[in-house]
Amino acid sequence: MRTRRLALTAAAVAALAATATACGPDDSDAGSTAASPAATAAAPAPATPGSAAPGSAAPGSAAPTKAPADPRSSAPSSPAAIDKGGSGQACRANDLVFGAKTESQAGGYILITAKAKPGITCTLPAAHPTIAFGSGGIEATAAEHTTGEPITLSGAKTAYAGVQAKTTKGNQAVQFTDVIIAIGNADPNPAGLPVGPTPVDKPIVTNWHAVAKDAVPGI
Repeated sequence: MRTRRLALTAAAVAALAATATACGPDDSDAGSTAASPAATAAAPAPATPGSAAPGSAAPGSAAPTKAPADPRSSAPSSPAAIDKGGSGQACRANDLVFGAKTESQAGGYILITAKAKPGITCTLPAAHPTIAFGSGGIEATAAEHTTGEPITLSGAKTAYAGVQAKTTKGNQAVQFTDVIIAIGNADPNPAGLPVGPTPVDKPIVTNWHAVAKDAVPGI
């Protein structure tokens, strides 16, 4: 825009000089004298955009109202901060990758494993996961009467919880093939996990533990 204005100014000066020469007295000395200021005024016209000092404005133009944005201000945050919730947050089910394995110890139980998804660092509470079976929501109760320790998950770090699906004797159990896992009752996105045919009656679940052997129900 500045170059365009300078070019238009130079063109106007040249036109005025040409008019003055054409309409003035037929005197070669006077014409030479009149043309000299015009030529001098028109000389700066071809200036290139790079010849002006950075940030300067063209004559008669308005000064910039806003400084150029710092390119660093538009740089994206880390993936953990944008899509995965960032470091140090409380874990929710959709932050984690779950696994389930049937174990024979203590009369049989399901060992639940939990790892943080790539890019996430989050903390499991010092409590047990919310475990339920079926659409009716047969919920597991606490297998431990004491609280555990919060566990921070990141990378390959794994947390464990043990679920004993049937704690009664007899044949009154209902069979399910999946378990629903949430991190607390307020978790908005519980996860479903296949566990194979499992008889369920008055299930219990341990707290989260950092070591698998500590997650055996009833021990």
